[in-house]
Amino acid sequence: MKITVIVKPKAKKRKVEINENWEYIVGVVSPAREGKANEEVIDTVAEYLKLAKSRVKIVGGLKSKKKILEIL
Repeated sequence: MKITVIVKPKAKKRKVEINENWEYIVGVVSPAREGKANEEVIDTVAEYLKLAKSRVKIVGGLKSKKKILEIL
């Protein structure tokens, strides 16, 4: 399954919301540097979906705020 994620780096706290287009909006505390925000996106989404981190991969948009995640 693939989901679309919009990342909000440097948020006050980690959170996940779903907008009217069924896109996940993920707030992460880390800045968008050196892949730290990407790692936190995977952690946050895995925790939200109650999955292991190894089951969540970024397959598109590594350097973009809009990402495509694959859930294995």
